[in-house]
Amino acid sequence: VQVVVHGRVQGVGFRYSALRQAAGLGLTGWVRNLADGSVECWLEGPEPDIAAMLEWLGIGPAYARVRGVAVQQRKPAGFTHFDVVTDA
Repeated sequence: VQVVVHGRVQGVGFRYSALRQAAGLGLTGWVRNLADGSVECWLEGPEPDIAAMLEWLGIGPAYARVRGVAVQQRKPAGFTHFDVVTDA
């Protein structure tokens, strides 16, 4: 799935917290900040684990204030691990 998380989600450790959460669930994909202040994730893995990650994304780490989570089903791309994508 492709997920965009809205709210106060940048500058609060969201991406690295998401990395730990996704790795703990055995998910693959990536997470990155977007220019509009939101965070985007690509998640691949078993449906129950994705559901658990989506639940976590709706809350986020301690200092985040999630206002909304938009989810779109996507065809798996075959990622082998989960990464934080940063600007070059």
